[in-house]
Amino acid sequence: MKKLLLTLALSTAALFTFAQIPTIGIRGGVNFADVSASSGSASVSLGTLTTFNAGVFADLKAGAISIQPGLFYTGKGFKLSDSDESGSAQLSLRYLQVPVNFVYHVPVVVGNIYFGAGPFAAFGLSGKTKATSGGTSIEQDVTFGDGEEDVKRTEFGLQGIAGFQLKGGFLVGLNYDLGLTNIANTNQEGKLKNRVFGVSVGFTF
Repeated sequence: MKKLLLTLALSTAALFTFAQIPTIGIRGGVNFADVSASSGSASVSLGTLTTFNAGVFADLKAGAISIQPGLFYTGKGFKLSDSDESGSAQLSLRYLQVPVNFVYHVPVVVGNIYFGAGPFAAFGLSGKTKATSGGTSIEQDVTFGDGEEDVKRTEFGLQGIAGFQLKGGFLVGLNYDLGLTNIANTNQEGKLKNRVFGVSVGFTF
């Protein structure tokens, strides 16, 4: 965790070495979220939850390389259903996420192809659990904290991005967020880590 915080701090400091005026962008789209549950050497994916992401970012370029810090409202969690879909369990989490990606741009005739990666920090804002069985549903708010039933508020991880951007500013992108920290408290058995694949569209100004 300390290494990730240091990386984020150094990445932010590196922004000031880029002399060009930054490009500002907006981006939003669909998340396909999952949670990896592990105990010892065994791990399993709990099931995909379709949610969303939206936010803003800056692009500070130096030649073909740029640094992209951002601020995003993003959904994570999982949805696990019975084989006959008669029952399900769902965890929906909402985070404010701050990624700092190092991006490489490859020029093409009508724009550029880009790909990159970097660390992120995410801060839990809200969440709900929902259980359905036999037509009956029970919902409960998620609490963030240190209690046995709470979810940790802070998460750290790595993000990879790729996409295509037109010269006019329109872009289509993909991202994969790999949570590295356990979102369950340490006094609980096993570990839970977020996994998110996202598809988005956006525009830069």
